[in-house]
Amino acid sequence: MTQPQGAHLVGSVNYDDAETTIRRAAGILGPHLKRIPDGECGPRFHWIMFQPDILGQAEGIERVGAERIPLRMLDARPLRIADGVDPASLGLPPLGYASAAVDSYAIFTRLRDEGVVPAGTRFQVSLPTPLAVVGAFFPAEQRAGIEPVYRAAMYRELDEILGTIPHEDLAIQWDNAVEFGMIEGVSAAPWWDGDVWGGLTSRSAEQADRVPDDVEVGFHLCYGDVAEKHFVEPTDAGSLVRFANALVAASARRIDWIHLPVPIERDDDAYYAPLAGLELGDTELYLGLVHREDGAEGAIRRIAAARRHVTTFGVATECGIGRAPEGTTEGILRMHAEVAAAW
Repeated sequence: MTQPQGAHLVGSVNYDDAETTIRRAAGILGPHLKRIPDGECGPRFHWIMFQPDILGQAEGIERVGAERIPLRMLDARPLRIADGVDPASLGLPPLGYASAAVDSYAIFTRLRDEGVVPAGTRFQVSLPTPLAVVGAFFPAEQRAGIEPVYRAAMYRELDEILGTIPHEDLAIQWDNAVEFGMIEGVSAAPWWDGDVWGGLTSRSAEQADRVPDDVEVGFHLCYGDVAEKHFVEPTDAGSLVRFANALVAASARRIDWIHLPVPIERDDDAYYAPLAGLELGDTELYLGLVHREDGAEGAIRRIAAARRHVTTFGVATECGIGRAPEGTTEGILRMHAEVAAAW
């Protein structure tokens, strides 16, 4: 059998700081990784859940509910545009992604200079799609108005990252999760007229095209990871394949990688069969079939099932591991290495 094509870290890693994440990832997985993230530490530990605390500072945006909804250091209350406020008039503060990336990149380069990070490895910055934050935190009737405002703020973050980090060192990953909640009918309903699939993939293609050709860009397609559970278990990989193909076709630039999740219990042909229809060209494919609960043995079983339908791919977990139980992170990283070298 063909050896899996390396490993991919989706983004979040359950260490307290970027230096620990980068050191451990490079030390355990260095030869298998093309990119290393900073682990999304600090307030970014729960993906987009820190955004309400930032957006709630803007004049004209209010928190919903009188009582805080505590999530460690965060307040998870949703948001609304105040009555009488034109969304286009809102001035959003910096979202926090660029400042975190710049700080972590300084650590990345120092560790590369020390020989900890292999030469040629890129620094990975994971960003949520604007649709995710809008769909998660604003009421349905306000989403159409706030989406272009938040999108512009996210693009300012991206432009700051692009203007600060050398392009040859950089990889941008867009995280698509709320999109699959829409597709499955379990989260925010679309707020635009027309085809749901077309609206989703055109947005993602635009986000890819905002990244210059000399910067790598990839996509993490996600079915959620609250308490290490999907918001709905996909019946098979069909919707993931459809989205991936549409994204690659719609984007004007190369998509460097796409990551697809795999539920732990799926080692049957029915789940993987749609992978035979992938039309990714030279885009790298990573399958999230590494699960801490059944280790390398389970991952190898799922690899064997996947390879009956797609021959070339790398390995990953199904989502980030920032919310994995304390004390399990190093073991999960070692599972990636063991599986990537097992064939």
